Amino acid sequence: MSGLTGTSQLVRLFLRLDRLRIPLWLLGIAGIVAASASAVQGVYDTSAARAAYAATVENSAAAIVMSGPPQALDTVGGITLFEVNLTAAVGASLMAIFLTIRHTRSEEEAGRTELLSAGVLGRFAPLMAALIVVSAASVALGALLALSLVAMGLPAGGSLLFGAAMGCLGIAFAAVAALAAQVTEHARASLGIALAVLGLAWGLRSIGDVRDSLASWFSPVGWVQAVNAYGDERWWPLLLPLASAVVLTGGALALVQRRDIGAGLVPTRPGAPRGGSLLSSVPGLALRQQRSAILGWSVGLLLTGMALGSFGDDVTTMLEDTPALEGAFGAGTGEDLVDGYFGMILLILALIVACFTASSVHRMHGEEEGGRAELVLSTRTPRLNWQFGWLAVTLLGTVIVLLAGGVGVALADAAVSGSTGRSAELIGATMAYLPATAVIGGLAAALHGWAPRLSVATWVFLAACFVVGWLGALLEVPQWAQDLSPFNLTPQMPLEPMDWAVVSTLAGLAVILLGLAAVGLRRRDVVSSV
Repeated sequence: MSGLTGTSQLVRLFLRLDRLRIPLWLLGIAGIVAASASAVQGVYDTSAARAAYAATVENSAAAIVMSGPPQALDTVGGITLFEVNLTAAVGASLMAIFLTIRHTRSEEEAGRTELLSAGVLGRFAPLMAALIVVSAASVALGALLALSLVAMGLPAGGSLLFGAAMGCLGIAFAAVAALAAQVTEHARASLGIALAVLGLAWGLRSIGDVRDSLASWFSPVGWVQAVNAYGDERWWPLLLPLASAVVLTGGALALVQRRDIGAGLVPTRPGAPRGGSLLSSVPGLALRQQRSAILGWSVGLLLTGMALGSFGDDVTTMLEDTPALEGAFGAGTGEDLVDGYFGMILLILALIVACFTASSVHRMHGEEEGGRAELVLSTRTPRLNWQFGWLAVTLLGTVIVLLAGGVGVALADAAVSGSTGRSAELIGATMAYLPATAVIGGLAAALHGWAPRLSVATWVFLAACFVVGWLGALLEVPQWAQDLSPFNLTPQMPLEPMDWAVVSTLAGLAVILLGLAAVGLRRRDVVSSV
């Protein structure tokens, strides 16, 4: 029997399992990128506007860190890519990492790989099948991105090069995740390793671009951005991520052969013989399981807030020659424009925090499927105690992560402006979005309570909120559609005054959704795939 026996069958199985997940990843990333790119078209249609934009971002280290090297900014295509680089690159990398870990280490941790290996299945088949599926998804994402840019009238050559770059980036990080899956026994730890590599790659690219050094050439993100789409259009840098994917895949295959199925290269450290008092309650157990996620999201939001907050003093210069963008911030000029900018970035940060909230609630479904919820409920623990214990930790984590984002913005603004006079206002404006994020958590909890299989609807709704919140004004989305988002209903402080009636209404809606979640969980059976 060959080591690749059964690969084609596993490819069909993985495609079947991801028949909804992969299309949602592709449409979500491509849709957000396309919406962002569409909003830019027509804004920089004059050479003066493009020159003003280039003069601003080329001298902003924060802009380069967020979006990459300023290339071909004398063209609409170059500015478009500078605006969408972050979303496209991070989206392609995250899709590849999550899907690869899902079909490798997660399957081993659940015991399904060992069960399949008891039959006619080659040793390397699961890993290769996962890489084939994820690589195909990455290529499809690149094709969608290229087609969307061509459809906007941008040059076909640069559009195809950008799409190919994002596809190669996804293939490279699929190989990174495949290698990370060999290190530990747990999918969560493998995911953390792969995400850390992504963060390191982004950091090296940022250092190299800001300091104009060779550091960016040690990063897969730097490789794909070196193609300079819509500029001199170099295809040869794409050989670097493809070559790295081949090398990393070879290393992962070698490690598969050296370890037992279900085991990792790093053995699991035995825990304490007795559990601590924190683990004797549902909230304590949930906090113990989510502490790493809360810490990681908090650090990420703090850094993101600092990066976005550092633009505060530059926003007037950046937008003085682009009136179309001034309207997007809902302000005119001067201090109102700065307040409008801060209102917009706090909205974006709140939407990112809502992703944490939704994922935290969704982990209850994982507890059910893993059989752990059933074990807890077999004791004296009532269902409502288990459910609201988890939701209480979700609320605590949401507050911490949201606060971290606001503190990051306030710190950066104070450092750039030299004054802390606006810091308390910015932090308070960030926390005003807590009821809106609670609505997302309540929706996720209600879907989990009544129909866990429909929990993906939370992410669809959140993606729609992201599009209308970020690009609603530029895309001229009808106001009634924008008002369906709880984030758009929340006043965009500091530009708008606080509206306690709206915030209280959103808080009440969140409570109603939590009540529906409680009723739903009491009426259905506990799900378990064990």
